[in-house]
Amino acid sequence: MSKRIFVLLVLLMSMSLIGIIFVQAYYIKDSVKNEKERFEFNVKKALSYVSNAIEDNELDTYFEKYQKLISDKDVDSVSVSQLFIYQQNNNTKETLIYKSGVLEENYKLSSSLFDIGIDSSNIKSIIGSSNLEVYKNDDISNKDLKKSPIVNIINSGRLLDAERNYFEKTFKAYTKTLPVYQRVTKEQISSLLSKKLKEDKIDLNFEFAIYGNDLATKVHSDGFEKNLESTYNVPIFYDENNQSNYKLWVSFPDDNKFILSSIIGMIFLSVIFTSIIILAYSSALYQLVKQRKISQIKTDFINNMTHEFKTPIATINLALDAIKNPKIIDDKEKVICYLNMIKEENKRMHAQVENVLRISKLEKNELNISKDRVKLHDLINDAITHVELIVEDRKGHIKTFLEAEKSSVLANETHFTNVIVNILDNAIKYSPQAPEIEVYTENVGTNILLKIKDHGSGMSKAAQKRVFEKFYREHTGNIHNVKGHGLGLAYVKRIVDDHQGHVKVESEKDKGSTFTIKLPLIT
Repeated sequence: MSKRIFVLLVLLMSMSLIGIIFVQAYYIKDSVKNEKERFEFNVKKALSYVSNAIEDNELDTYFEKYQKLISDKDVDSVSVSQLFIYQQNNNTKETLIYKSGVLEENYKLSSSLFDIGIDSSNIKSIIGSSNLEVYKNDDISNKDLKKSPIVNIINSGRLLDAERNYFEKTFKAYTKTLPVYQRVTKEQISSLLSKKLKEDKIDLNFEFAIYGNDLATKVHSDGFEKNLESTYNVPIFYDENNQSNYKLWVSFPDDNKFILSSIIGMIFLSVIFTSIIILAYSSALYQLVKQRKISQIKTDFINNMTHEFKTPIATINLALDAIKNPKIIDDKEKVICYLNMIKEENKRMHAQVENVLRISKLEKNELNISKDRVKLHDLINDAITHVELIVEDRKGHIKTFLEAEKSSVLANETHFTNVIVNILDNAIKYSPQAPEIEVYTENVGTNILLKIKDHGSGMSKAAQKRVFEKFYREHTGNIHNVKGHGLGLAYVKRIVDDHQGHVKVESEKDKGSTFTIKLPLIT
């Protein structure tokens, strides 16, 4: 897969994932908004119900008193209104006569009804009557109405609706001067509001208050706080002009929890599934990137391995060609020299193959590593012996500062010696000038630290993070000035880990590197 297609796929997948997340977020936000609007609608509906119920109860109470008072009260004045309609229908040959009358009896009632500090109140009792008669035209040709009509409908009685309307207007004009705490109690509001809210499935603690002209009144619950963003209100106690100076407010301390509780299951599932998608996508992307890196590393490994095998093979071929030369085949010393050369190059290729196989066995846990009590200082000195000729050949030196008083560790002598040799070999290879290597040991608690420091080319921060990965070598273009194929330090880490130790590197470009190994001591 080309880099351009890979980047395009990652970009498209990322955009799709971001789109899914935004859609989920929008859907959740919209659901919360709808639930909040539904909650507000039900709350305002409950408040309107309470407001109307309180006004109706107040009016009913006083209207009943009014009904009882006027039954035994003398009429102060009377007024009569009458309506007369006479209509002839030539098609049906019928005549309709309609009579209607309204009797208004006016009473003056004392202040005992309203208890609002006035001397008296004017109240009306309204009595209505109506009579509908239908005659045949020939029966009343001479306006003689003595004969019985074909239809005769008579209604009479008190007009309670008209009385109530008149009473309500007068009542509201008087009661608007009363203090609100004399008109309603906290218990009434709490009972009505609780009942109505529960009918709408809002079982939630609430606080309420009545404000008049934006000022608090005595009618309020103990914990009410006016906050325009989280409280709801409706007008209450309208006057005769359908105006109101009072508002009934209610607040819910836990309204957000209640709103979210209805959709928390959907939000939870949405978050879970989105998280799974993100996790799966991240894992897939990580694997894609990892596989791409592995592919690149393997390509580099094959190139490096080919380069490293190419030189020994060419050397062996040249040596064989030389031996076949009749002039040389009889020269015993030269033949032995060329045979030693072939042997050394063969050992070099064999060592490279063994290194690859060793890493493979480590990964499959097939490499049997037995451990014994050994002195780490002895292993260090042994490892230095393996490389000191190479260092001397390059006019360099290895200085030791073995200051650890205790150096007994549980280790495999062969493998751990190889670990130290690999790090020393790494320091030699990446020292462009004469290698200057320093080896330190020190005791820290129950551990021993081994530090191998060089003054070579060092490495970048990115390389430090990946230097212990299998096949990894810092990218230097198509330059093979340093032999190797990225297996030595991977082997170092696997062996150190198997010894319950820890290895790390600190490096700075062009200033060298320091490898530190920490191992537990044994007593």
